[in-house]
Formats: sequence, structure tokens, C-alpha cells
Amino acid sequence: LRGAMPKSSPCVSPWSSLWLASLATFVVQSVLSSSYSSSSSSSSTYQRPATSGKRPGFMERTLILLDVNTRSPIRVLNDNFLSLQLDPSIIKDGWLDFLSSKRLVTLARGLSPAFLRFGGKRTDFLQFNNQKNLAKFRGPGPDYYLKNYEDDIVRSDIALDKQNGCKLANHPDIMLELQREKAATTQLVLLKEQLSNIYSNITITARSLDKLYNFADCAGLHLILGLNALHRNPDNSWNTSSTLSLLKYGAGKKYNISWELGNEPNAYRSMVGRAVNSTQLAQDYTKLRTLLQSVRYYHRAHLYGPNAGRPRKNAILLLDGFMKNAGSVVDAVTWQHYFMDGRVNKVEDFLKTRLLDTLTEQITKVTKVVNTHTPGKKVWLGGLGPAWAGGISNLSDTYAAGFLWMNTLGMAAMQGIDVVLRHSFFDYGYTHLVDQHFNPLPDYWFSLVFKRLVGPRVLAVRVAGLQRKPQPGRVIRDKLRIYAHCTSYYNHNYVRGSITIYIINLHRSRKKIKLAGTLRNNTVHQYLLQPYGTDGLRAKHVQLNGEKLLMLDNETFPELKPKTLRAGRTIAMPPMTIGFYVIKNINAYACRR
Repeated sequence: LRGAMPKSSPCVSPWSSLWLASLATFVVQSVLSSSYSSSSSSSSTYQRPATSGKRPGFMERTLILLDVNTRSPIRVLNDNFLSLQLDPSIIKDGWLDFLSSKRLVTLARGLSPAFLRFGGKRTDFLQFNNQKNLAKFRGPGPDYYLKNYEDDIVRSDIALDKQNGCKLANHPDIMLELQREKAATTQLVLLKEQLSNIYSNITITARSLDKLYNFADCAGLHLILGLNALHRNPDNSWNTSSTLSLLKYGAGKKYNISWELGNEPNAYRSMVGRAVNSTQLAQDYTKLRTLLQSVRYYHRAHLYGPNAGRPRKNAILLLDGFMKNAGSVVDAVTWQHYFMDGRVNKVEDFLKTRLLDTLTEQITKVTKVVNTHTPGKKVWLGGLGPAWAGGISNLSDTYAAGFLWMNTLGMAAMQGIDVVLRHSFFDYGYTHLVDQHFNPLPDYWFSLVFKRLVGPRVLAVRVAGLQRKPQPGRVIRDKLRIYAHCTSYYNHNYVRGSITIYIINLHRSRKKIKLAGTLRNNTVHQYLLQPYGTDGLRAKHVQLNGEKLLMLDNETFPELKPKTLRAGRTIAMPPMTIGFYVIKNINAYACRR
């Protein structure tokens, strides 16, 4: 660190003072305004160094000094922190029949271990039908090809049934093209339903459940199945007949499934003209817990809920009443958050710091309610997506959306959210990780690198800015976001004790970051993710350290090659980029256990 200051500088080194870790946020905004105001007068007075020192012009630039508390983690999250969601609409548009695709399973396996939540707005319109008819309940296909298309699906199912273990398929190109044709028509109907908030019923058959579970099991994902909470008796109590049939079928097949009931119950009145208050919802969850205990195979199954909507007034009131009456019934409390609505139409809208920061306030509201009634209860963020109503074409499926996604993971981890469920791994709209040609989109690659490098132990980041002024301006603080975790134990390229730092640079200029304190003089592996091609932030392809990321074939990922930065070298973050940095062999005490 001494080498960072000219030798002739007369000022007392401010870095000898006690570092104060910001537990409210890992962004740069957390430090200089508060940390150094309480320091001694000798360290709070900044003196411009003599210009005769080394590296002329060095102090003219902004330099971020970065250290991490390596003694103990501030949070320990679920191993499945980054998890996935599938929307029930895949039954309606036909994509459920293609979950056996070898490529799709490979892509999902890349993000394991994880939960797979099968749920969304259409959860409360699902009806289970325990029958094996392969075509009866399938939606319409392209009229001209309907018979052959249905026959192909049946033949594919028969072939899969003959396989032992994981049932995987390589679907012919013509079959996939017909499916995309069918899905395009169906998805217009699905989008219309979502915009109007009026939904039609969906039948999930035994065959559908088999395919869904096969996908999750083959990919190493744990399935969480959403149950219809709007199946009501005349007295408004929950009707369990369909659920009991489903539980018995799943138990007979020995399907290891966790459960939830309903989706955004605070919005039921606007959807179906019938409200379910917190007292009734608590009774419904208690009834479901009793039902699970009555089916021997599921008597210890996990139950999550209540999947409340964004924490506005009605949702908070419902969550408060639910936690008061049934907080002990659920294994984790779930709620949902979307960042924006479909009116957003500019790349810049994804980069607004006030938009990125809305999540912090909402997490605080939810955790306050939870801790009031059940202190220490785990909180999950479910249904997380970058945009409402399926997203925005050429925006929420591009590199630009990655700033929201990575910042969400960082903020959620720092504030103790145990699991984040990304909506959606694969379905209609533009917020998914994989497109309908089974190609990974930018958010998939961000997620893959995150999974490979970031472990569940969250570390406190210590940040300061050094420039001509004693404090970096507010814009600098807000637009450079830094998070740190222990490196994933699943990554055998790094020994225990390594640290992964991920940095989001929203500035339109390069920012320099100097590793200080315990981090200095260590070799660093850089994984810098930038947009690939001429579309800039609208790019749908990503490059890692200058190499375009592409699947090599249906079963092979590209090698994620790091760039080695020599010990003591300053990290230079290009403008509008996201980077992961592994501090090797640091032997951090917090990460050794």
C-alpha cells in the first residue's frame, strides 16, 4: 500500500486508522461520508501530495482502495442461494414437452445446486388430473401439422419411457421449429392474459409432472411445486381434493418435492374478485401442513410461503397477519419483487441507481415484519425478475439487464436473503436466462460465473476513495458497487480460504481499484464480462476476458479462463462492465471452515 503514495507526501497515512465495515451496503457510498468523519483529526485532514513524487498525474485520477474483513462472515446463505423458477405457462405453450432436451438439461445443470420453483401468476389456475393420456390435454399446435406434431410428441414420450435413469432427448430441428411456431401463437394469448390480469385454467397431468420432475432431477435441482390456493369451497376455505390426489401420485413415484400454496395472495381480489385475508391464508397453510403430514412420504417435506407481492401496504398487512398466525408453519418466508413495468424502453433505465436501490428498502420492510413474529426465520426472494409482464424485447434479455441482476444478488446476500429465485429459467417473454433456441442469454452467463466462483459466506467490504478531493463525489459512490464472498467450495480450482470479489461499474469511464490491507500482494484471477459485438449494452452475447462465450455442443460448456493479474497490480474496471476477481491463496480465516 505504501507504493500507492508518493514518498514525499507529508500527510499522515489515513489507512492506518481503523477500517469501518459498512453492513448496510457494500457500495462505495457507505464509507467516506461516515467512516472517516469519526477518525482522528490527523487522518481526516487530506493534504495534497507534492507533485515531485513518483508517477506524475497519479493523484489526478480517482483510485478506490479496497479491503475485506477476512476474520468472519457477516452472513452465511443457503448453498442454493441463486435458484431458478419455471412458469406454469410452459404447459400451455407446449415447452414442457421439450424439458427433456439434452441441451436444456445441461444448461440447468450448470446452475446447480439450486431450487427450481414451478410457479407464478398461473399457479392459482393449475388443476391436477391423474391420467396418462399423452395428447388429450395438450394445447393446440399449428393446424396444418397438428396430427404429425402430436404424433411426434407421443413417439418421443414412448422413447423416453424406455430409458433408465435420466430421460434425455435430442429433438429434431423440424420438431423444434414447429414448437416455436406453436409457442409464438400461444404466447400472444398468455401475454394478453397477463396484461388483462384474467387467466384461464391449466391442467397439469400425471405425465406433465413426470416430465417436470425428470427435468429437475436430471439437472440436479430440487423441485418446489406451487399449489392452487384459489380452489375454494363455498365457505371460502381451501379445497384440498386436487392437492391430495397430487400428493398421493408424487408419493407413489417417490418424487422428492417441496411445496408452496398460491402466488401473490394480496392480489386475488383484482384477479378473481375474491379476497383471501391473512387469517384464512394462515388456516390454509396449516391445513396443507397437516395434509403433508398425513401422506407418509411427505410428512417431513418443506413448505414455503406465502409468496406475498411487492411490499406495499396490502402485501405488508397480509404478510404481517400471516406471520402472526402461521409463521411457524412455513420453513422459509417468500415474497416477490419486480424492478419495473413494461413502459421502460431505454437502456439507461436499467442503469439508474435509484432503481437498483429500491430493493434494499423493500427487503428491510419484509425482514422487519418477519423478525417481529419469528426472529431468525429465513427469508427468500421468489419470482425475481428485471421487468413486469414478461420483460421488454431487446432490453431485459440483453447485457444491460445484467447490472440489475448482479446488483440484486449482491444486495440480497448482504442483507441476509437466504435464497433468490430467478424468474425465469426458460419460458415466454424476455426475462428468461435461456432463449427458445436453447441458447444462453447474458444473464445466464452472469449466473454461471456467479455459481462457479461465489460461495454462500458473505464478507464485509471496506472501501475508500482517494483523489484530489478528500471524498469521492456521490456519483462515484453510487455507481461503483463492490461485493465479496468466500469462493465457492464447489470450485476445485481454488483452495479453501480464497475470496471472490465482484464489481459492477456503472460509470461511463474506467475506474481503478487498488487491493489494500489483507488483500494486497496476492495473485488475482480476473473474470471480466463485457458485451460482445457492435450492439453495446443491447448485446445478447457476452465475452469473458475478450473471448465470446458459446456452448461448444449440447453437453459442453466453454472453459471459463481467468486472466492472471500479478500481485500488487491495480484492477482497472472498464466503463459499464461487470467483473469477478478471485484472490487466490489468501487463506482467509472466514473461508477456511
